[in-house]
Amino acid sequence: MQTDVRNLGRVDYLPTYAAMQAFTAARTAETPDALWICEHPAVYTQGLAGKPEHIFNPAGIPVVQTNRGGQVTFHGPGQVVAYPLIDLQRAGYYVKEYVYRIEESVIKTLAHFGVTGHRVAGAPGIYVRMDDPFSHALLPQRPAKLGSEPFRFAAGSDPNFAGLGKIAALGIKVSRHCTYHGVALNVAMDLEPFSRINPCGYAGLKTTDLSTIGVSASWQEAAGVLGQKLVTYLAP
Repeated sequence: MQTDVRNLGRVDYLPTYAAMQAFTAARTAETPDALWICEHPAVYTQGLAGKPEHIFNPAGIPVVQTNRGGQVTFHGPGQVVAYPLIDLQRAGYYVKEYVYRIEESVIKTLAHFGVTGHRVAGAPGIYVRMDDPFSHALLPQRPAKLGSEPFRFAAGSDPNFAGLGKIAALGIKVSRHCTYHGVALNVAMDLEPFSRINPCGYAGLKTTDLSTIGVSASWQEAAGVLGQKLVTYLAP
């Protein structure tokens, strides 16, 4: 069954959130999976674990409570947001592998632009070396494999973000085996609003985008590459 890929363009966050919930509530075992790709006007979103103290000064940017996992993040113009609406039961894999596949899609998207993306143990999302984003050297704080499955990682100590910038944030919800919410890749943004929060609940975590690390890519180009990688890596 093919995935229905839709580029929604720039859309407000709240109606998109409501549409994901409605789609997921109404879908049946025969409903094709979907991938919505979009961009949002400036908004802070809080996950289920979100704490108010992680937002210092919203300064007029709306704050929306959501039912996704994780803490606070920022969405704004120049960021590609992808919402995979996947029936995991039909796809044949579990949530941990789903997260791994989304992260792998981002890593492969960054590789398309010559950038090396990294996982950090205990901290979902994708990170880059700020001093050398094109270096292939492995991070000492990368997740440790458990057994032969690439998505089963050993739990480590507190995440170490030294020298790193977060370039993609992940927050998901699974309802009746079906996913919504998703991943946001920073392309060419105004990064200042990230300085008014503890991104994903981590004080001092730097946030970056492709533009800041020297990659000139349009929103449309990055959205096209990420969409193609997600369709490939989320396939059953």
